[in-house]
Amino acid sequence: MTRILITSALPYINGIKHLGNLAGSMLPADVYARFQRARGKETLYICATDEHGTPAELGAAALGQDVRAYCDDQHQIQRDLYAGFGISFDHFGRSSSLQNRTLTQRFAQGLWEAGFIEGRVTKQVYSNADKRFLPDRYVVGTCPHCGYNAARGDQCDNCTRQLDPVDLIHPRSSVSGSEDIEIRDSLHLFLKQTAFDGKLRDWITDKKGKWPVLVTSTALKWLDEGLQDRGITRDLEWGVPVNAADWGPNPSGERPDVAGLAGKVFYVWFDAPIEYIASTWEWSASKPGADPASETEYESWWRGPAADDVSYVEFMGKDNVPFHTVGFPCTLFGSNETKAADGSWRPSSNAPWKLVDTLKGFNWLNYYGGRFSTTHQRGVFIDAALEILPADYWRWWIVANAPESSDAMFTWEQFQAQVNADLADVLGNFVNRILKFTETRFEGVVPDGGESGPLEDKLHADVAAKLAELNEQMEAIDFRKATQALRQLWVLGNQYLTEAAPWTAIKTDPARAAVAVRTGLNLVALFAKVSEPFIPFAAEKIAGGVGEAFPGQWPTGEGAAVLDILPAGRKVAAPEVLFKKIENDQVAAWLERFGGPEPVEAEG
Repeated sequence: MTRILITSALPYINGIKHLGNLAGSMLPADVYARFQRARGKETLYICATDEHGTPAELGAAALGQDVRAYCDDQHQIQRDLYAGFGISFDHFGRSSSLQNRTLTQRFAQGLWEAGFIEGRVTKQVYSNADKRFLPDRYVVGTCPHCGYNAARGDQCDNCTRQLDPVDLIHPRSSVSGSEDIEIRDSLHLFLKQTAFDGKLRDWITDKKGKWPVLVTSTALKWLDEGLQDRGITRDLEWGVPVNAADWGPNPSGERPDVAGLAGKVFYVWFDAPIEYIASTWEWSASKPGADPASETEYESWWRGPAADDVSYVEFMGKDNVPFHTVGFPCTLFGSNETKAADGSWRPSSNAPWKLVDTLKGFNWLNYYGGRFSTTHQRGVFIDAALEILPADYWRWWIVANAPESSDAMFTWEQFQAQVNADLADVLGNFVNRILKFTETRFEGVVPDGGESGPLEDKLHADVAAKLAELNEQMEAIDFRKATQALRQLWVLGNQYLTEAAPWTAIKTDPARAAVAVRTGLNLVALFAKVSEPFIPFAAEKIAGGVGEAFPGQWPTGEGAAVLDILPAGRKVAAPEVLFKKIENDQVAAWLERFGGPEPVEAEG
């Protein structure tokens, strides 16, 4: 595959996200995108705010805003915060875009006319206290399967089973807390996921051993428990309108009940994944000189045969896995559509939509053993994180502790210890001491002269082996192991300087000292290149210290080649302190501000 398409789960428009949201989608996607760009791969990283549904309506109401104005403001807030974290989206779109409305309605029409959508009268929850229908996730109660007392109407977070609001025991409104609710009949559209059971099972089974166990086991669990058809419309005002009047008959000759579907919108979990495609269209339409109506460029990333050279990689937390391994694939399976001569859209196998090639799912990042909570003011949210420390501190710790095989836990004490050890003591110390020494003893230029010896030969071999390991882990999208390999590269630099000891050699053998300094400066240049996906802000300062372009190309070749980049005579200069150590009094203040371990009640 010559092109890389990357998407990360869309963050909801309401509210600033916490570190766990970054850990499960956007940050690892960014690290991978930066890696692939550095390797010279044509890479497109797409994301967007998820703006439809009740969360946006309630958020706007709480602030006394129009929903569109609320989404405008919140989108900009989120965009700015992600930029502050260095998240390098090629486009950060919006699910309320015209492109997403167009594609969502087009997908639905094609699915109806192919016979994969049907209308059904359903029982919907109506809250008398709130004077509105309640979407699934705004009905809470006790799960009938596991007894969890805070299960949502669409899914139980404890046992992960798919639910219907009417299944819940003692249901109540999560908006008002009221139990004064009733069940009313309402016509809705259902995506016939059961029609794709066999196809889904074959597709997921083929991914076993290629995708994380978390992903394939979650998807197969849903299938083993019995795939259900999925309601894809809701009784809401804010969302993509159901345009049933435009639809033709299905294979049985039936037309949709236009009157019964009037005023309804598509369920957010139907239109949100389509926004991956729509956001790509937004990206292509926004390019200078582009025709906003043209679909050629975005389709070249999403539809065969033009997209046959694209490798598509998705990043998401485990709660999003079912919708991306079942719901969205069913939409794509049934929607291989093309435009007919009369201008209408019809199913076709000529230009199939691209399914994900690699789905990287993550477990939870927890806070002192519990969940991040806005309500209880527990945990770190990304605006506060950027307020108290530079982004690279957070980026490094989160990726180094990525919740890949199990849940991970954030504590201030561990965060302090790891940041101080890895970033300040290993990387920062190395860069500072070699550049400071060059300034004081070699007039701030890369020295010439001297010949490499056995110590450099060993370093070349060690660096080559560790680079190969880093490449392997990045290709495998195994971030914990990748950060371990990168840290070990930094350690090699410190070990080399300790053994070469140019500050001692310069007293008796200036040529030998020049070799050590030149090698050390080339290590600085190498570290800037390979650290950029993880800590881009510091990497830019490191590259600037040795006069290298940023971002640089990912190193290729043997150890000797990658450590022979800087020309003799080039001016170098130590940057400001890259990483200030986190002090104990800071940790104490942050524990007071953000909360710490939950108190344990004494027995007896």
